[in-house]
Amino acid sequence: MKNREHIFHGAVVVMGVAGSGKTTLGKALARQLKAQFIEGDDLHPSANVAKMSAQIPLTDADRWPWLALVGTSLAGTQGKIASCSALKRSYREKIVEAAGRPVSFIFLDGGRETLERRMRARQDHFMPPALLASQLETLEPPDAHEHALRLDIEQSVSALAAQAGSWLLSQDQ
Repeated sequence: MKNREHIFHGAVVVMGVAGSGKTTLGKALARQLKAQFIEGDDLHPSANVAKMSAQIPLTDADRWPWLALVGTSLAGTQGKIASCSALKRSYREKIVEAAGRPVSFIFLDGGRETLERRMRARQDHFMPPALLASQLETLEPPDAHEHALRLDIEQSVSALAAQAGSWLLSQDQ
């Protein structure tokens, strides 16, 4: 019996509110699965970054073009992992539509105190802790009808990556 390395071909969004660890886990998963990592924050237009930097929450109108970019960045047939808040079900649907292929979601869920502590500790990030409340109000956690795995952010990055990687590889047949 040949020992073949499984090549991951899926599209994944690591999602959650600010401070949940989307980029950290996304990069770890991309290394583990030998997939391309896409930083969703880098796809924001400068107007969105300016609003968030000024502590002004984004509106849906601000988000739609950005979500379309996140989705199109996941198009193709190779393994790709993007970080994106994807706070509402309609946002996740927009990403899947723009990707043109199935997308799995890894939902990083955690308590407000942990999220605030992580946000205050970040250096050189445009998203201020003051906007966490608006993100938590907007958040619609994935439900049973969505292809998503919920993970608790109180775990180590390596534990999160192991769980997410196992789940994704079991789906990527």
